[in-house]
Amino acid sequence: MALAVVIAGLLVTHTYIIPGVAFSEEPFLKSGNEKNKIHISSDRLILNSEERYAEFTGNTRTTQGSTVITSDMLKVFYNSGIEKGGNAAPGEQSIKKIIAKGNVKIHFDDQNAEADQAVYTTEDRVLVLTGKNAKISSGEDYFTGERIILHRDDGRIIFESGNESQVDGFFHSRENGLN
Repeated sequence: MALAVVIAGLLVTHTYIIPGVAFSEEPFLKSGNEKNKIHISSDRLILNSEERYAEFTGNTRTTQGSTVITSDMLKVFYNSGIEKGGNAAPGEQSIKKIIAKGNVKIHFDDQNAEADQAVYTTEDRVLVLTGKNAKISSGEDYFTGERIILHRDDGRIIFESGNESQVDGFFHSRENGLN
């Protein structure tokens, strides 16, 4: 989910609305590393350099390596200086935060996630999934909660219940289970 390079190619000075966009930062990637290439497609794109965001709406699909995010809307907030075509300074992330809303589905590693909303912050590499039916699954195993906090650096996942439901989990025992 290190969508750090996508904004480097957004050479914007005003707000633009581009219908039917298929966006790829490929020409701006210098390393040639296939894993770092990001492709975002949507029905519409709004770029706003003043507020430093790119908002993709309608049938959004984002891919980077084996990670795939689909949603109704994807909004990418980026650091200043990127709109001038420069790269982030060493150690500085180009992207600050990514918000996906509406029918969010994420496939990463060997897991799938579903939520009404997903927020990923690059500084702490934390993904927060929210919604009545937020879920993370791997194979036939799954856990649900109204708020799921996934720490990408150490693999911790925290499931929280809400007002209307409890945390729920279903997994298959690999051996004898509770017996």
